[in-house]
Amino acid sequence: MEDQLLEHIIEKCKQGNRQAQTELYWRYCKGMYSVSLRILNNTAEAEDAMQEAFIAAFGQLNTFRGEVSFGSWLKRIVVNRSIDQLRKRKIKYDDLSKLANSQPKNEETNNYDTLKPEMVKKAIAKLKDNYRVILTLFLIEGYDHDEIAQILKISNGSSRIIYYRAKEQLKNELIVIKKKMEASIYG
Repeated sequence: MEDQLLEHIIEKCKQGNRQAQTELYWRYCKGMYSVSLRILNNTAEAEDAMQEAFIAAFGQLNTFRGEVSFGSWLKRIVVNRSIDQLRKRKIKYDDLSKLANSQPKNEETNNYDTLKPEMVKKAIAKLKDNYRVILTLFLIEGYDHDEIAQILKISNGSSRIIYYRAKEQLKNELIVIKKKMEASIYG
């Protein structure tokens, strides 16, 4: 029933019905804002990117064929608009594919069971933009390295290396947070 209602709303949007566009916007705006915010780490930029994505989506709605869910189709537009916004910041993704076989090993293991989701979000937000973007696209949004490479216009190897470095940096941030938490408990 919900799928039929969504199809009906999309058809109305294709006809330029503003009420249907508003309905579609309110169904997806919160989730799409979250996607954009995780990539941009800036509320104003995330709002702008999300708005631009919805405008683009309404303009391209005739290209939506239903091969994937509407949410997935829209999310791809939001991700692309967010990446475009990052490019305005001059984020640079170097070609690191030559370093793919020379990844260092991290021997330290930590128990992160005591960390709360808010702490992990805070640690992710502290990462450099290029680290945060690839980590977010891979772990949270579910894109694979081929898709990330295509979105960011980098090599697959660069995506993998940046992801590896982002994970290492995230581990370091989590260690700092964990130590601060333990110090406040036992200190």
